Amino acid sequence: MGLILCRLHCCSGYCFDKGKPTRLDGNSEMGSTEILEKETTENLSNGTNSNVEAAKRLAKRLYHLDRFKRSDVAKHLGKNNEFSKLVAEEYLKFFDFTGMTLDQSLRYFLKAFSLVGETQERERILIHFSNRYFSCNPDTITSKDGVHCLTCALMLLNTDLHGHNIGKKMTCQEFITNLQGVNEGGDFSKDLLKALYNSIKNEKLEWAADDEEKKKSPSEGTDEKANGTHPKTISRIGSTTNPFLDIPHDPNAAVYKSGFLARKIHADMDGKKTPRGKRGWKTFYAVLKGTVLYLQKDEYKPEKSLSDEDLKNAVSVHHALASKATEYEKKPNVFKLKTADWRVLLFQTQSPEEMQGWINKINCVAAVFSAPPFPAAIGSQKKFSRPLLPATTTKLSQEEQLKSHESKLKQITTELAEHRSYPPDKKVKAKDVDEYKLKDHYLDFEKTRYEIYVSILKEGGKDLLSTEGNEPVGLKKSHSSPSLNPDASPVTAKVKRNVSERKDHRPETPGIKQKVT
Repeated sequence: MGLILCRLHCCSGYCFDKGKPTRLDGNSEMGSTEILEKETTENLSNGTNSNVEAAKRLAKRLYHLDRFKRSDVAKHLGKNNEFSKLVAEEYLKFFDFTGMTLDQSLRYFLKAFSLVGETQERERILIHFSNRYFSCNPDTITSKDGVHCLTCALMLLNTDLHGHNIGKKMTCQEFITNLQGVNEGGDFSKDLLKALYNSIKNEKLEWAADDEEKKKSPSEGTDEKANGTHPKTISRIGSTTNPFLDIPHDPNAAVYKSGFLARKIHADMDGKKTPRGKRGWKTFYAVLKGTVLYLQKDEYKPEKSLSDEDLKNAVSVHHALASKATEYEKKPNVFKLKTADWRVLLFQTQSPEEMQGWINKINCVAAVFSAPPFPAAIGSQKKFSRPLLPATTTKLSQEEQLKSHESKLKQITTELAEHRSYPPDKKVKAKDVDEYKLKDHYLDFEKTRYEIYVSILKEGGKDLLSTEGNEPVGLKKSHSSPSLNPDASPVTAKVKRNVSERKDHRPETPGIKQKVT
């Protein structure tokens, strides 16, 4: 899968609190600096320099882990206020990157603390890193923006080469091609890019973690076991190979729909056909909470902690699309969910109305909350590869979100028309034909997805999330919908498998074996 560059921008607004300084509690779990931050905001308004001294003291304690854990550091470097910015600048001064390559500096930096927190907080930290690297090596890369662009590219390349959810691995030439023209309008040195690519390929980027965090199970990081209450922070579901792509697990997110569903996994990540032994139907109690569809063995209870198995079965619906499974005729009331990483899951409900209700809610959540995709350089690549889609929740207003979706729809529609205007010649290799069909299928699916997203936002978007309507929302009627049997038996936990099952639900582009679904 190809690398998709993203230019990450730090928010410009600042927010301040008021308060007085006080001595930090050495027994505090986090060594909290909330009081210090309150102290400095008052000084900022008075125009004094004591806030700089306070930032220096805090930065020193963070660097030396003086009553702080590695996982605490990022919380105080990535906040969107003036004091946090000062702390980050002072913290970075403890790192001397002079004479070091960008990848060496990034490894050195990430080993000092745990890069955790909300995506925008992590982005701000990487901006501070880029600024510091440029100040230490002003003649290596043209600008701070160039350094930041390369830093983001390395983070995404790390996921591309070492992530568990990636199909095709990016080549060095593709890495170089994707970075054409992004260095202040020019190109980075090919020797530099080759060296960076080989460094990440040979040794993946890793960052530090507290010893106790390494020992924790996924569920322990997301639930308070002592009293059954939820923590205030948002943890992540995923391999954490890349901080921008992990699935956010927010215990306090709104629940939009719940109920029993039978699930069948048809295709794994990147559309690869699921092995026969893993394709059976299983019944779960499904909870659409925030942008995640949790599939639990027992009925949902707000106070109950999620098990490791619950987290394993969880499915993010960001950039996903739910639709009636018209190709699957063995069972009634079945809908298909295609995820951002091109997994395909079939779900059976107890009635046509319930099926439509799930389709509506999932698509509505995806349309309202999916963040804009990272800018792709698909046209410059000889080999087609899908862009990376961020799992973070969008920061755009509903009006801005609609404009973003409309812009993407226009872009995809144009690209699809151009693509179809140059079909492959009959004499080309079968592999090239497959590449053409794969890109055609991708663009056609994306066009449909964004058409539905745009329609949903025009019909009300967030307002639709609070309704229980089961009428189609933002969906066109299928031309080949099979007849549904209202008297069919309800969802069952076990389904007898027959010999023909291995051939069910064929990919929508039959010319490509096990690539698309």
